[in-house]
Amino acid sequence: MKFFTRFLEGIWIALGIALGLWLLRALLPDLFPVRGPGAGDPVVVVADSLSLGSSRVTGSLITAAVARVEPAVVGINVTQVQRRVERSPYSDPFLRLFFPDRVVERPVENMGTGFILTSDGIVVTNEHVVEHATQILVTLPDGRAEQAELLVSDHLSDLAVLRMKGSDYPTVALGNSDSLIIGEWVIALGNPYGLFADSRPSVTVGVVSAKGRNFGLNDNNRIYKDMIQTDAAINPGNSGGPLVNVRGEVIAVNTMIYSENGGSVGLGFAIPVNRIVSIVNDLLTQGFVNRDVWTGINIMDLTPADLRRLGFPGSAGVRVVSLIQESPAAQAGLRKDDVILRINGKLVDNVSRARQILVEEDIKVGDRIVLEVFRGGQVLTIALSAEAGSQGRDG
Repeated sequence: MKFFTRFLEGIWIALGIALGLWLLRALLPDLFPVRGPGAGDPVVVVADSLSLGSSRVTGSLITAAVARVEPAVVGINVTQVQRRVERSPYSDPFLRLFFPDRVVERPVENMGTGFILTSDGIVVTNEHVVEHATQILVTLPDGRAEQAELLVSDHLSDLAVLRMKGSDYPTVALGNSDSLIIGEWVIALGNPYGLFADSRPSVTVGVVSAKGRNFGLNDNNRIYKDMIQTDAAINPGNSGGPLVNVRGEVIAVNTMIYSENGGSVGLGFAIPVNRIVSIVNDLLTQGFVNRDVWTGINIMDLTPADLRRLGFPGSAGVRVVSLIQESPAAQAGLRKDDVILRINGKLVDNVSRARQILVEEDIKVGDRIVLEVFRGGQVLTIALSAEAGSQGRDG
């Protein structure tokens, strides 16, 4: 009888322990992580918005990406000449002969960021960082400070190429900006407020907020097209620095922010690396970006007579007046009296707008131009490649 009683007590104790463990597992799951069926790897937990602490996997990817790209991210400290006109205090023409307007020059300090593209010291940054520079000092994360020269630049795209003396510099890896996905993690490295003069680059993290942001031709005569928008913090001094993916590949160059107070409000914009590669290749191989393009098209605004004759139901568009034989447009299949409705997806209202679109799109030699045209009651898509222009050619 005593044996049977002890046996029952043992069963109840075992059941109590099992029940207690089950309750602990339910109430404190972090102490008992669930293991998947494959080799005991932990289940990946989706991070809450930008809370990286909730995902060890994301955190390790980001730190690995930073470690990969950081050695080739450089701070750029620039001495520039600022010119301003001091007006004469006199309006009398006679006195202005002796006290005319005068141009005053003074040195100012500027700062930015860049990255080393090749081991022989080629550095890429924004043109506005080094514009009018008289002296450029490049600071590496390992503590070295090297003088650099402005090798070549392109004002319209806001890109510049610098060169440091020496060799065996660390370099970045380039990614593919066309494959970016909205919501993808990205990392911005830079030199905010010139702090990189004394330390390694600062790192901020965010996501790709949007792609293909176009700003057209701005007041500074620069064209920002296909820009990548990110909420990673970008501040003064970050210009020219890399935006990288979680593999540590450069996918853009941080260029500007939208802000009413001058600081980061989560609206940063970066030039995509595929555009950078195209521009920099032109700069390094021919010293400039060739925008003297030829399509072989002559166009004019639509008239009421054109609308009736062509049976065109709308009013916005331009008519192809003539085509040069063997031109890119003719070879692509464009015909006389086609009505061009869109250029690269942008609505064409008239000839003036068509020319403006070509400027906004920053069409270069070799670029693909996609036209949407009306012909015989149908809307067709025609793609052509811009060729190098020459004096005397039309279109």
